[in-house]
Amino acid sequence: MPTYEYEALDTSKSCPFCRQGFELVRALRAPPVTECPQCGATVHKIISAPAIGRSGSSLDDRAKNAGFSKLKRLGKGEYEKQY
Repeated sequence: MPTYEYEALDTSKSCPFCRQGFELVRALRAPPVTECPQCGATVHKIISAPAIGRSGSSLDDRAKNAGFSKLKRLGKGEYEKQY
């Protein structure tokens, strides 16, 4: 399920939770959120960059722990073992 970011439309009529912005994990078919879940102030959805990709370090750690080797290409036909 995707994570959506929301913030208050009018900061003078909002609580600290929605004034600073908050995230909600919601189904794609769920109705849109129009009110803060804590104070009921009017909120709107913020368009933000999606989180794409993985951390290279965690993938490398898992591969190393599973017994795989990683090779780095040095030149034509030359490789160096990194782990």
